[in-house]
Amino acid sequence: MSLRLRVTAVAAAAVLAVLTIAGIALGLAQRATLTDQLDETLLDRAAAVALQVQTGQPADGIASEDVTVQVVSGDGTGTPSVRDGTTPAGAPARVASRPVDGRTVVVTGSLEDVEDSVRALRDGLLLAVPGTTAVLAGLVWLLAGRVLRPVDRMRAEVDRISAQRLDRRVPEPATDDEIARLARTMNAMLDRLSDGAERQRRFVADAAHELRTPLARIRTQLEVDRAHPGTADAAVTSASVLAETERMQRLVDDLLLLARSDAGAGGLRAAGPVDLDEVVAEQARGRPLVDCSRVVPVQVAGDPVELERAVANLLDNAVRHARTRVTVTLAEADDAAVLTVADDGPGIPEAARELVFERFTRLDEARAVDDGGAGLGLAIARDIAERHGGRLALTGGSDFVLTFPLHRGAPAG
Repeated sequence: MSLRLRVTAVAAAAVLAVLTIAGIALGLAQRATLTDQLDETLLDRAAAVALQVQTGQPADGIASEDVTVQVVSGDGTGTPSVRDGTTPAGAPARVASRPVDGRTVVVTGSLEDVEDSVRALRDGLLLAVPGTTAVLAGLVWLLAGRVLRPVDRMRAEVDRISAQRLDRRVPEPATDDEIARLARTMNAMLDRLSDGAERQRRFVADAAHELRTPLARIRTQLEVDRAHPGTADAAVTSASVLAETERMQRLVDDLLLLARSDAGAGGLRAAGPVDLDEVVAEQARGRPLVDCSRVVPVQVAGDPVELERAVANLLDNAVRHARTRVTVTLAEADDAAVLTVADDGPGIPEAARELVFERFTRLDEARAVDDGGAGLGLAIARDIAERHGGRLALTGGSDFVLTFPLHRGAPAG
């Protein structure tokens, strides 16, 4: 059942229920009013007859076709009253009695006129209530159709949107109502889907490009050896193929790590205390130009393997671009461990400082293929920092600042 039909059915049922209850109440009110009027008339006539009896005048002109008058013997005491009764013919009636001079005046009035009036009202309502309900249901149907027309246009437009046509957007009504807000929300969602699809396409294209380079080098080396077997050096070929294979292996590992993170499956495998100063010292060992004299003991909570990878990526990036020195500083500040890795290289322009954290991003002066420059290291380091509740930012031209929450041990009991 469509929303339009459901709204119309609910509105029609509500109107029908209200009109039915109102009709019943109106019928009961009319019956009570007409009965009260009849009672007053009967009491007035009984009083008139009692006056005529007291004065000895004949009771002429009091009775009628619907009203009968009787004067019966009695003790002549009591008060005037009205009760239900029947006419001499047995029809429902109201009976008014009034004592006078030892007798009682009894005036009986038929309820036939009251019943006729109530019946006429009921017959009219039996026609008016369904008719009014039908008219209002038709109006609600038309109004619901008009209100839901923009929603139907949005549905039709969304139905035409596919993975290849994410540039389409739903029409936004000019009114600032719920429908317009729904359209804006849907367009914002489509914007996010389009951006995500674009990033995915760019990610796949960049990954293919990065994998193609070492594969091309391996193929070239093997084709040269096959074309010139006499001059081929097996040791050189093996070393070259092994180096390119390791390059591809690192790239594939990075891609899998980012893919798991994007899928929400990159949660921390461990969150125990980690001596970050020891991680820094271990990763700096064997890397040239790195100065760790400003590193102090600091303990953080996290996954040691991921922390090692984040620190290694920062050091690799700094060593790759440093001229003579890479300075590493580790200290505590505001309940956080602050690791700063700075190099004396050319630095990064302010406009590109966020760009370096994008995947597969290498600035113009660093685009030459070197030892490990796929453009994923800084993106992975930031992702690790954020999953540990920290952050990675670039301050100055080449100062990368990595922060992690400090590890707080359980209080002594």
